[in-house]
Amino acid sequence: MGEIDKIAQETGFSGVVQIDRGGQVEFAQAYGLANRAYGVPNTLDTRFGIASGSKGFTALAVISLVREGALELSTTARSLLGKDLPLIADDVTIEHLLTHTSGIGDYLDEEVDAEITDYFIGAAHDLATTEAFLPLLDGHPTKFQAGERFGYCNGGFVVLALLAERASGVGYHDLVRERVLRPAGMTRTDFLRSDELPADAAVGYLPIDGVDRTNVFHLPVLSTGDGGIHTTAADISTFWRALFAGDIVSSVEEVVRPRCDVPEGSRRYGLGFWLDGTTDDVTLVGYDAGESFKSTHDPHTGTTCTVLSNTSPGAWPIARAFVS
Repeated sequence: MGEIDKIAQETGFSGVVQIDRGGQVEFAQAYGLANRAYGVPNTLDTRFGIASGSKGFTALAVISLVREGALELSTTARSLLGKDLPLIADDVTIEHLLTHTSGIGDYLDEEVDAEITDYFIGAAHDLATTEAFLPLLDGHPTKFQAGERFGYCNGGFVVLALLAERASGVGYHDLVRERVLRPAGMTRTDFLRSDELPADAAVGYLPIDGVDRTNVFHLPVLSTGDGGIHTTAADISTFWRALFAGDIVSSVEEVVRPRCDVPEGSRRYGLGFWLDGTTDDVTLVGYDAGESFKSTHDPHTGTTCTVLSNTSPGAWPIARAFVS
């Protein structure tokens, strides 16, 4: 895999790359620094924030509640929101939110021309619970009628986390721990506060005014439904194997069944997962301030290709070359 080393050197890649087949690691290498101030190198055990990569975990927690009867895919958001978020249309359902076809306005709209170095979320330190996101989610007009088309929506997955909490009576973070991480055996994955990262977690970096700064003011202090959990390359491989073994939800075929076409990139979308346009490959991907991540799994060969980085652009050159 000398080509990966070459790309890493040419781009100054900071992160971890792992390729395994059927649980056997074929390539695993760490590059760059997890903490630049103290010169701490990334290792294969370093935990990285994966931004929207954890939307799949949110989806699985919600689907597990559906399987238990606490929710239905046809459950409307309004039935649990009550008077909260009045601009969300009354006909928006759990399934619409899971498939990015809800049409609701987005607090973090990726269709708007903006820079990753911009500040979007206000008082980051206040965002430690899902309910704390309500002021951010409020006031965004509907973009299109529910079910009309695909329209990527970060806020929709925060709403899903909120609905899951209200339906189950359990906090979002514990729901994911109990219903996804624990049954999958993901012992190195968790929700970490950005203002007290442990020594084995990579600090995220991005250039601001010509200086590389951390992402501590750009992201919520504790991630919620739309992404940001910290994990390792090995845990991601463990996740894919557990998912397709039916250890997380028994109905994995429904999770990865194409629900809608994505206009750009010849892709499709399932319930919280990106799907290739022509093959059965399933992908999780994340991009945010100081974080980039892509992991693709081929369920037929059991091959997983994962790239994690603690910079915003870091994962993409290697992912384009080695992760479909």
